[in-house]
Amino acid sequence: MTRARRVVVLDYGSGNIHSAAKALERAGAEVQVTADRTAVMEADGLFVPGVGAFRAVMEQLRAVRGDELIDRRLAGGRPVLGVCVGMQVFFERGVEFGVDTEGLGEWPGVVSALPAEVLPHMGWNTVEPGEGSALFAGIEHERFYFVHSYAAQEWTLDVSPPFPEPSVTWSEHGGRFLAAVENGPLSATQFHPEKSSDAGIRLLGNWIGTLRD
Repeated sequence: MTRARRVVVLDYGSGNIHSAAKALERAGAEVQVTADRTAVMEADGLFVPGVGAFRAVMEQLRAVRGDELIDRRLAGGRPVLGVCVGMQVFFERGVEFGVDTEGLGEWPGVVSALPAEVLPHMGWNTVEPGEGSALFAGIEHERFYFVHSYAAQEWTLDVSPPFPEPSVTWSEHGGRFLAAVENGPLSATQFHPEKSSDAGIRLLGNWIGTLRD
């Protein structure tokens, strides 16, 4: 019998942590909510939530040295899943209300306001899963729950062999934007799986299924 995968929900002051933990448990993970360095590094998977402004999330992450922990996990090929602003901070920069904030820089690009007449983009929307997506296996045509006004709207990462091509998923609200990215050990979704009913639980289950010893 295989053991349950251990997932740490990074506790750095961002909201929505406990609903994320419950969703991960429903998806089959053994979950711990903490910023403890040893727990974060030893977990099979790290879940990075994110609610609010890009700058505030970056400041909160750095306050608990979450940026260093994430970098060390990824350098060792240890899986990380970011959600909402927890996805946005993996890009180089975020621009909100004219404020330009440096992100974690794992991916090139800028997070900026969606070119839509109605913001925030709030509610259920479809996505266009990227080729070879593990996250969306079996749920390619489902809807997911979004709450955001900002997003990355271009994907410019140039990947050369032997590294695999990332799987990039798109959605649309006023224009196309990145709904999810799967790039080696780093995956992220702009929508909230924990608010996306059964489809979100299945997506989290798909991610948990990719975690290895």
